[in-house]
Amino acid sequence: MIFESPIKRRITRQIHIGDVPVGGDAPISVQSMTNTETCDVAATVAQVQAIVDAGADIVRISVPTMDAAEAFRKIRAQVTVPLVADIHFDHKIALKVAEYGVDCLRINPGNIGRDDKVREVIDSARDKGIPIRIGVNAGSLGKEIQRKYGEPTAEALVESAMRHVDILDKFDYQDFKVSVKASEIYMAVDAYRLLSQQIDQPLHLGITEAGGLRGGTVKSAIGIGMLLRDGIGDTLRVSLAADPVEEVKVGFEILKSLKLRSNGINFIACPSCSRQNFDVIATMNVLEQRLEDIRTPMDVAVIGCIVNGPGEAREADVGLTGATPSNLIYVDGEPDHKISNENFVDHLEQVIRQRAARLEESRALEENK
Repeated sequence: MIFESPIKRRITRQIHIGDVPVGGDAPISVQSMTNTETCDVAATVAQVQAIVDAGADIVRISVPTMDAAEAFRKIRAQVTVPLVADIHFDHKIALKVAEYGVDCLRINPGNIGRDDKVREVIDSARDKGIPIRIGVNAGSLGKEIQRKYGEPTAEALVESAMRHVDILDKFDYQDFKVSVKASEIYMAVDAYRLLSQQIDQPLHLGITEAGGLRGGTVKSAIGIGMLLRDGIGDTLRVSLAADPVEEVKVGFEILKSLKLRSNGINFIACPSCSRQNFDVIATMNVLEQRLEDIRTPMDVAVIGCIVNGPGEAREADVGLTGATPSNLIYVDGEPDHKISNENFVDHLEQVIRQRAARLEESRALEENK
């Protein structure tokens, strides 16, 4: 059974990060950021590719110096994914990476300095069709905002963002997106909700400095999920103290859970109990690792016993139900064949890959009609 998301997304102005549309009716894109030393070109290119292989639509790279800008030029030449350059304060770095083919500038115009410097960056961005991302963070609010509010608040985040927006408005530049991130979930959610009422540009979602893999995943899923359920958000980055590849995986899991986007396999698996006829946890660990390369949207049910197994398997593209004396494999909702516990994971992987290939063939035929 196919369930469509009940979420009605907020209508926003659409921009393009390279060839990836952000906003409007475009799918919510998933981003991550490299954590290698940018001047180590080989390491950064390798990490960008790993992030892309995980499914990311956009990758951000920190460019803090002119040396890093020169490294960015070499990185740009070796990867095809849209790249965002993360820049603070120095407008000359922004101009340089714009020359080198950046797809988006993450630079807050209010931090650049004089109007002539801001105008120079905006003119370059306008001429080359490069959007700007305004990124406000609760941990780095300006001194004036800090004095006014005393501490980070949702209102402080939004006021800071709107000051930057006003600068872009002054120069009649509307090709931008905005983020208002905080590590405190309620502050971030309130800030995004307030901001969504004031501008129609795309919003980049995230709970910043969310924590390690487990804690950060939970905080991000709750905060980003609350906003997505409100229809708010056009692109997202899950910020984890972990491998950036994990950020991409978690981002897509959030979107898949809310039926907002499909990317690869959606596993339905029981937590296991004494009724199980095979080791569900070990099976899932192997399957998740082996099948990471599949991008075909499909449901796979792995249920250890006969109680809930048939019901879940009938709703999945491929299902495995534990039973005695043999386990039962379902394909496209129908019982297909039985399999013993001996080497059944290898067999199940083969069945899943075959089903994914058939689904891809069917989609290709539909597209070519």
